[in-house]
Amino acid sequence: MQLVWPARDYLAGYIVALESGWSPDDLRPEAAREELARIAEDADAFLASLVDREAVGEPIVFSDGSSVRRLPGYRMWMWDGEFCGSASFRWQPGTEALPPYCLGHIGYSVVPWKRGRGYATQALGELLAHAKVEGLRYVEITTRTDNVPSQRVILANGGVLAEEFTAPSALGGHRHLRYRVQLDDR
Repeated sequence: MQLVWPARDYLAGYIVALESGWSPDDLRPEAAREELARIAEDADAFLASLVDREAVGEPIVFSDGSSVRRLPGYRMWMWDGEFCGSASFRWQPGTEALPPYCLGHIGYSVVPWKRGRGYATQALGELLAHAKVEGLRYVEITTRTDNVPSQRVILANGGVLAEEFTAPSALGGHRHLRYRVQLDDR
């Protein structure tokens, strides 16, 4: 498996995953339908929107209609000859701090038919190297308390449990674990 930048060469596999019911946003299953509509409208604009290092994209709109500014970030796709999943990284330049509406620096999701192969662990490890290049000393990664596979992925990459908390209602309102991964010794 390798992380690849979203591109036309991989788009058909991404579409198949979305059409199969996988969503790149575990808080919003409807994100799959929304992304399919955006791809149908303008595939090149959709692909370009997934890499937004200057945070020039549209604000983030929550289910309650409120919106917040977008953070710099990007999404990469997991590829093993087929689309396997998505991994994202976001940050605020010059600080490790994140605004309250962003639970963590890194997120990842593997399509159900590719799980159990170590792809999320590998993708997280690769994104940690990207985070270090951005000058971060550490990243925070969150997962729901019942998502044991994700907890294993984080621990395998050096994550240390920092706290348990309840996410804001706009972000699901579920109990989460926040892990911190130090980057200075990587």
